[in-house]
Amino acid sequence: MGEDANTQRVKEPIQTSALKRRGLLFILSSPSGAGKTTLSRMLLEADPAIELSISATTRPARPGEQDGVHYHFVTEAEFDRMIEEDGFYEWAEVFGYRYGTPKGAIREGLKAGRDYLFDIDWQGTQQLYQKDQQDVVSVFILPPSLPELRHRLEARAQDSRGVIDARMERARAEISHWAEYDYVVINDDVDECFDRVREVLDAERMRRTRQTGLIPFVRELMG
Repeated sequence: MGEDANTQRVKEPIQTSALKRRGLLFILSSPSGAGKTTLSRMLLEADPAIELSISATTRPARPGEQDGVHYHFVTEAEFDRMIEEDGFYEWAEVFGYRYGTPKGAIREGLKAGRDYLFDIDWQGTQQLYQKDQQDVVSVFILPPSLPELRHRLEARAQDSRGVIDARMERARAEISHWAEYDYVVINDDVDECFDRVREVLDAERMRRTRQTGLIPFVRELMG
């Protein structure tokens, strides 16, 4: 009877590929021009299992930006109301405009195993840690040098010299917070940098504490 039961178990293998896991909040931060936006786009294109957390902002839309796709563009009054209702994971003011991460359906998505990508600064990262530390994985992207960073900002031809000077000053302040992140990657070559970011994401998805399906799997495995 025992042998028949064991044989029956062998005929019905456990579906390891369907193990449940908890999702994660994957943060990419960098000074403006160091590459986080490019890396975020590459990650979203390469990995269908992660989706962009869309921030709300009081900044006006730039040419080509769509409401609900790039940002949720809101008024100052709407932003204030969301703060009062504790509707943000985090928010911060940057160059006179406010940016925030709406909680929305993210918490339910995490339980269902969905991953969310965040393009936020060090202040937002600290706030997110305080709200949901167990789910946060943070990566800081460094430029290879400050002269190269300035060159990239100038090459974009989007800002005046005064704005670029302000961005460089802010970059120095942001870089000083590098040690507060889980991982730090230098973006000297964007493809190599992207590969390292992917390795971090893959490894963090496999953390034992996120594999919520492991306990029932091991129980069934041990019979």
